[in-house]
Amino acid sequence: MSCWLGLAGFVSAAEGLKIATVDLRKVFDNYWKTKQADVNLKDQAADLEKERRIMVDQYQKGQDNYKKFLDGANDQALSADEREKRKKSAEMELLNMRELENRVKQFDVTSRTTLDEKRTRVRNNILAEIKDTIKAKVKSGSYNLVLDSAADSFNNTPILLYSSGVEDLSEAILAQLNVNAPATTTPPKNEIKPEKDSKK
Repeated sequence: MSCWLGLAGFVSAAEGLKIATVDLRKVFDNYWKTKQADVNLKDQAADLEKERRIMVDQYQKGQDNYKKFLDGANDQALSADEREKRKKSAEMELLNMRELENRVKQFDVTSRTTLDEKRTRVRNNILAEIKDTIKAKVKSGSYNLVLDSAADSFNNTPILLYSSGVEDLSEAILAQLNVNAPATTTPPKNEIKPEKDSKK
């Protein structure tokens, strides 16, 4: 009985609320700063990949040199002194290869961490701008409650299953955010996604 009374109280309270929805995923994906950030991150990733490729090429050349020196060290047609000389060169080349291999591994870790941290920082900054714009819109429109129509539960099911007669502010928010968008912003499909907020 108390459950029905609580539900009735909620319904009664909700009747006096001015409610709206925002598709946060749509707004985030189509905000020009999101698209620009995605282009910048891809450019940075491409630069890092070029730097990595240089080290990998050096490693491959080292492998070729090591094999050449090793073959020379085992070539009985060469003098003992020459074989010994090539053996030492092979050992030195092997040390260089191991050092370069460690540099590549460290470079991979550092690059991944740098990109992940930047992606998270950019995403959080963009989400903060979007939320501030929504708050301003809500305040000017005297809304009591705004729901994210794109939000999912922990079970990856939609939180908002149905709404009728509720205003969708997505386009208005997006238009306001993109009012100063550069005319040449035409990046590829966005890959930065906002994290689901468990407090929604």
